[in-house]
Amino acid sequence: MRAEPEGAIVNRQATIVNAVVLLSGGLDSATVLAIAKAEGFRLHALSVRYGQRHHAELEAARRIAASLGAVEHREVTLDLAQFGGSALTADIPVPVNRSAVDVGRGGIPVTYVPARNTIFLSLALAWAEVLGAADIFLGVNALDYSGYPDCRPEYIEAFQRMARLATRAGVEGTAITIHAPLIALSKADIIRRGLALGVDYSLTLSCYQPESDGTACGACDACTLRLKGFAEAGATDPVRYRAGARR
Repeated sequence: MRAEPEGAIVNRQATIVNAVVLLSGGLDSATVLAIAKAEGFRLHALSVRYGQRHHAELEAARRIAASLGAVEHREVTLDLAQFGGSALTADIPVPVNRSAVDVGRGGIPVTYVPARNTIFLSLALAWAEVLGAADIFLGVNALDYSGYPDCRPEYIEAFQRMARLATRAGVEGTAITIHAPLIALSKADIIRRGLALGVDYSLTLSCYQPESDGTACGACDACTLRLKGFAEAGATDPVRYRAGARR
């Protein structure tokens, strides 16, 4: 499986080409923003306040967008907490202290937010049409993805087909491309790629339940996969963790 479901990124040096990049504030989306920048795209970052437990990740997204030179960073507000169904949007305990092996077992975890990537990609698609952009980037990953069904290559390919059918741009001949450059990489490889591109990972936040000042818990599944990735990449994770957290 290629990093991009269909189509390749071409040399954009001669022209300025807009791209919409979904930016959560985490490690993966920061890396994707840096990749899009390195490919010569003009960056329009999009973050979503969707009723998640905390807003520290949105603060991280603002820092990352500024650091990597996004020409525009928009935040859309909607309330998926009205529906609940996830430990990130409802009063459901976040799993903690699971091993990296256990994180990938047991089916779809309670931290899956129903239809989240479909909603986020739809918002990105709407903005891309207004911008005249044919390229949308997101940081889904099919290896260290914790069982989320909307992080699989099949899903990205299906959404891209839909985007080309259901938009004016697609009907008029502009082929919308959904870029998922991390989809076949391990977390360690993602970190290595980001470090090579100069990503400042101290600006990012991956934790599902951080403290109000952005300190990561070090015990949730997201922290577990992140710490494992840094260890395997031979690098030190620069974010703050709670005292006594596994490192």
